[in-house]
Amino acid sequence: MIHGANLSLLGEREPAVYGTMTLAQLDAEIAREAEMLGISVTTGQYEGEGEIVGALHRARLECEGVVLNPGAYAHYSYAIADAIASIAIPVVEVHLSNTAAREDFRRRSVTAAACRGVVAGFGADSYRLALRALAKKA
Repeated sequence: MIHGANLSLLGEREPAVYGTMTLAQLDAEIAREAEMLGISVTTGQYEGEGEIVGALHRARLECEGVVLNPGAYAHYSYAIADAIASIAIPVVEVHLSNTAAREDFRRRSVTAAACRGVVAGFGADSYRLALRALAKKA
């Protein structure tokens, strides 16, 4: 589970858009879902684009798949898109909000094309749905 930029501020950052759940609470929800699915999950939050690229590179050696919320990097990071395309494990992109219903610049994800799929707009359930899908496909 890779959380991108600004997700460390969940619970206080624009609660009308992202909800009131903190990142720690979200990670606990993810851990419960993983336990129910009978899989293990590790989570990390990274502010920098290069940190996310590095986490994806490490994941190819340590994981069977990745759930990734690239945050705003989804809209312009070809480096992250290339990293996703470069690894042989499936990646599912998630977003808490419905990016297609937001500002124009948020409506296109350059990282999504390299991913197995995208789940967006369901708050914390976006993560649970992505984890379930990944558990079936990985």
